[in-house]
Amino acid sequence: MRTNLEKEKNRFSGAVINEMRIKLPSLSVNESVARSVVAAFCAQLDPSACEVADIKCAVSEAVTNCIVHAYKDSVGIIYITVKLCEGRTVRVEIRDRGRGIENVRLARQPLYTTDAENERSGMGFTVMESFCDRVRVNSQCKKGTTVTLYKLLKNRE
Repeated sequence: MRTNLEKEKNRFSGAVINEMRIKLPSLSVNESVARSVVAAFCAQLDPSACEVADIKCAVSEAVTNCIVHAYKDSVGIIYITVKLCEGRTVRVEIRDRGRGIENVRLARQPLYTTDAENERSGMGFTVMESFCDRVRVNSQCKKGTTVTLYKLLKNRE
């Protein structure tokens, strides 16, 4: 009998049927570029308008985190990989080589922010989690962060 963890892992591990990679400078103008390009690539799976909006919102949050936190006061590169998988699963990996997150568990708490003077809400990870089926965060201080977003698209009738 499979454990819940095994079942969960299998839900998101379908074979890759198409893949795209892009890299963008961490400039605020590129946030909209990232979400638009990811949405356009995902269109080949024929997602609903709501599913596209969910993906775009989650990507926007992850990319904004790179711009605001990872490369604070500097410009670095944001690496985005989108994988379309069997079972209508979209997997978006957004990676930076910036400052990293000291305490991922704490950073994922609603309203937690390290940038209070600039009035950041501390809701980035909460927003990503609300629009995706799974969010995975790996980070090392001074080496960067990888956020992987998983979205299971509904079968189209």
